[in-house]
Amino acid sequence: MNFGLVIIGDEILSGKRADKHLAKAIELLGARGLQVAYADYVGDAPERITATLQRAFASGDVVFSFGGIGATPDDHTRQCAAKALGRELALHPQAQALILERMADIAREQGLPYEPNRSDNLHRLNMGTFPVGAEIIPNPYNKIPGFSCTGAGGGRVYFVPGFPVMAWPMVEWVLDTHYAHLFARGAWAEQSVIVFGAMESTLTPLMEEIERQYAVKVFSLPSVDHPEYGRHIELGVKGLPAQVAQAYGVLRQGLVALQASLGPELVRS
Repeated sequence: MNFGLVIIGDEILSGKRADKHLAKAIELLGARGLQVAYADYVGDAPERITATLQRAFASGDVVFSFGGIGATPDDHTRQCAAKALGRELALHPQAQALILERMADIAREQGLPYEPNRSDNLHRLNMGTFPVGAEIIPNPYNKIPGFSCTGAGGGRVYFVPGFPVMAWPMVEWVLDTHYAHLFARGAWAEQSVIVFGAMESTLTPLMEEIERQYAVKVFSLPSVDHPEYGRHIELGVKGLPAQVAQAYGVLRQGLVALQASLGPELVRS
């Protein structure tokens, strides 16, 4: 199963804020033996958000969407999700209860009377209007939930806030609650070596031969200005540990046969 990301917000694309969700998603999935397959970045344009979500719902993948689920004029994600699914928005009863609970908490913390029918409190309920049929995602930070929906194509999209302090625990809850059966800790490995002075074109036949022989991915990461190694290529293999061990041995033998100048070896799992 593929895991994808949709990261929404003009502030990311303008450079006003740096995205932290991609790196964290890689970390959270990697700790469970899973990987991010792709990430889409989109600004606060409803047409683009809708089109991106339509692809996600049609993908058959698990997709995490970050941002835009608030109730201010520049938050469009909930509305775009409904449009992408061809459904109406409706106030989710569990979300309503949680938002009312949060409003009562705030009033109590501030020493003020709890007034659920006050105009600003009624406006906050918009954060609980989701596409019909949505399921909630609990928010341990402030109780305002996210939501998830499945499209006709089998894609399951989980919508969480853009705030990392809320979003990341919610993503962890989704993974641990719904996808623990896919966890494969220790089932992935990566081994590589620093190669000095070689051209990728010279190494390509060796890479292709290894991929023909073993069920691994071979990768080549060239660098021209590395602060420690200078101009070099990191050449390696990744996949199931047993296959990686065999393939890497053949890779190294092939590099020795090519009289390549080799540097440090790197192992990741």
